[in-house]
Amino acid sequence: MRASVLFGIVLILCACICSKLIWAKDADNLQDTCPADTARKNIFVNGFPCKNPAEVIASDFKSSLLSKKGDTDNFLGSSTNILTAAKFPGLNTLGLSVARTDFEVDGLVLPHSNPRASEMVFVSSGRVVAGFVDTKGRVFQKILNEGDVFVFPRGLLHYFYNIGFEFATVFSVLSSQNPGVVGISDAQFTPDNDSDSMKMLIKKLKSLSNLDVDRIDNATLLSYGDLPSNPWHLQI
Repeated sequence: MRASVLFGIVLILCACICSKLIWAKDADNLQDTCPADTARKNIFVNGFPCKNPAEVIASDFKSSLLSKKGDTDNFLGSSTNILTAAKFPGLNTLGLSVARTDFEVDGLVLPHSNPRASEMVFVSSGRVVAGFVDTKGRVFQKILNEGDVFVFPRGLLHYFYNIGFEFATVFSVLSSQNPGVVGISDAQFTPDNDSDSMKMLIKKLKSLSNLDVDRIDNATLLSYGDLPSNPWHLQI
C-alpha cells in the first residue's frame, strides 16, 4: 500500500513539474488566428485581445515595417527595429517577433538580453561578429557572413559588431511576441554616451570581437579599475 501511495505522489510531483515547464513560454493559441485588437486600451491581459474573427483580413498577417534600413546616424552606428504583436497584429498568440538591425562600418550593438525569448539571427548582407555570454561567464562568438545563421539562447547577454568594410543588415526571429530587452548600458551607465565607462566598454567589445574563436576564456569587458565612479562590472 505504501509503495502505491509513494508512486502516486511521485506521479503528481512529475505532473506539477511538467506543467510548470510547459508554461515557461508564451501561451499557445486556442484558435487558428488571433490578430491583436490594439484599439481596446482598457483591457489588460497577458498579450492582446483578439479581433472579431469576422473582421480578420489578410493584411493582419503582413508588415512592411522592416523593409527599409533604420537610422544609423548615432553614437553606436547601428539601428534596431523590432516588430512585436503591438505593431504586427498577426503575431498575437504565435509566440514570435521579428527584428531588423542595420550597421554602419564599425557599428555595434552593445551587450543586452531578451529575458523572454531565444533569438535566431540571419545575416542579410555584410560581415558581422555575433557573440553571447553564458551563465558561467564563457563567451561564444563567431564571424558571420552573408547567409549565415546564429542563435542566442534565451536570457543570455549577446552583442553584434560590424567588422566588414560595408553596410551590414541582420534580421532576427525571437521566440516570444514580447521578448523584452535588458541593456546593460541603460541599466548601469549614465545617459552620456561620451562617458569614460561607455568608451571603455566599446573599446573592449571591439577588441574582443576581433578574435574569431568559438569560445573565449578569461576575456574581460570591464573591471573595477576601468570604472572609478561606477562599482558595477562585467567579467566575461
